[in-house]
Amino acid sequence: MAAMQQIADWLKKIDLSEYTERFVNNGIEIDVLSELTDQDLEKLGVLLGHRRKMLRAIRDLGSAPVSATASTTSTAIEPTRQDGAERRISR
Repeated sequence: MAAMQQIADWLKKIDLSEYTERFVNNGIEIDVLSELTDQDLEKLGVLLGHRRKMLRAIRDLGSAPVSATASTTSTAIEPTRQDGAERRISR
């Protein structure tokens, strides 16, 4: 029960307590927050703006490695390459 209260308190702190039930129902506890990706949060039904706010709050906890967080956010907005072509600038 204490683990559920921790996640509820954290979500309340970042003004997103409406997601408490989803986190609890999916077994998400404080110790796994740093492993959550944008895609995980999307699967939970978290709105885009709220996902960004959550990911920022997770980074602020200091438990998320910078490289893992950076790759999570850049993957979400990185355009896909088409046909393996690359653009070169000629001078």
